[in-house]
Amino acid sequence: MSEVKLTAETRTEFGKGAARRIRRDNKVPGVLYGHGSAPLHLTLPGHELLLALRTSNVLIALDIDGKTNELAIPKAVQRDPLKGFLEHVDLQLVKRGEKVTVEIPVHAEGELAPGGNLLEHVLDALPVEAEATHIPESVTVSVAGLEAGASVLAKDITLPEGVSLNVEEDAVVLQVLAAQAEEPSEGAAEGGEATEA
Repeated sequence: MSEVKLTAETRTEFGKGAARRIRRDNKVPGVLYGHGSAPLHLTLPGHELLLALRTSNVLIALDIDGKTNELAIPKAVQRDPLKGFLEHVDLQLVKRGEKVTVEIPVHAEGELAPGGNLLEHVLDALPVEAEATHIPESVTVSVAGLEAGASVLAKDITLPEGVSLNVEEDAVVLQVLAAQAEEPSEGAAEGGEATEA
């Protein structure tokens, strides 16, 4: 998994006005929390953070005020709903060797059995427990040849060494839905006429 180094500054100004000023400087307000310590309010570089967050569950090595080095993973990211720029980020403090619970994206590969069936992602991301510095970016599942009614359960997915499920083994992750045949609606004409009593 990738580790990205970012320089952060502690911040003492709070509220909407302060957040707007931070964003005007192409920076992002954030909070670092975890391990029972008091939340630490930070200002992070906007462009570098945006690039880092393109990788799911990225490990961020923070250089805080040039004095402290911490490792963190993103837990919540707020974006502007229209323009998509980062508004705020919550980071969880982690230590090397520590197990963390995260969700990793599930990618399907291969062609379903012929018949125009549809693949439904019941879970877009798989909850797992992994060592903080070895979180897989994603898992890939083969759906080659699966027919309507088939499903892939959490326990069917091969996980990298040291990674374990954090969801019921029988949880459905992917399922194949039968293609919907277009049938004429027989009762449409009859059902449309209301009978008066």
